[in-house]
Amino acid sequence: MDNCMKPAIAAPRPTVNEWAPKIVSIQIDPEKIGDVVGQRGKTINEIIARTGVKIDIDDDGRVSVCGTDKEAMDKAIEMIKIIVTDFEEGQIFKGKVVSIKEFGAFIEFAPGKEGMVHISKIARERVEHVEDYLTLGDIVTVVCLGKDKMGRISFSMKDVAQQ
Repeated sequence: MDNCMKPAIAAPRPTVNEWAPKIVSIQIDPEKIGDVVGQRGKTINEIIARTGVKIDIDDDGRVSVCGTDKEAMDKAIEMIKIIVTDFEEGQIFKGKVVSIKEFGAFIEFAPGKEGMVHISKIARERVEHVEDYLTLGDIVTVVCLGKDKMGRISFSMKDVAQQ
């Protein structure tokens, strides 16, 4: 059998064809499965809609991401990893401004995951109106300050450069 293959192809290709289906598996904490799935499947369906991949999750926490576009698969895996992360001070995220209030802005950094940038953490100078610096849909880089007293994730934009 080996003699038949050598004339056709001397060695396996280092990567599969860009259009060939691929499966990448990662392991997550089984207790975080609910975070990835979201209420009534909202979070996982959002990841699928944004990336076009197929996602299967086993009860033991094995997540399989299937697709033909490696970039889309990598993006889905990155979103899943962010969702299951225990947020620590100093972590840097990119996110989209999804809500603006007079006291700050809410940033979605993964499907179903938001944190808040308080008005005092938007810029080094005094900010009178959040709208002077941010608009809905802006993509911003933020650094995690940890969780506030209510367990919500707190971000800063002005401290990103110091990281």
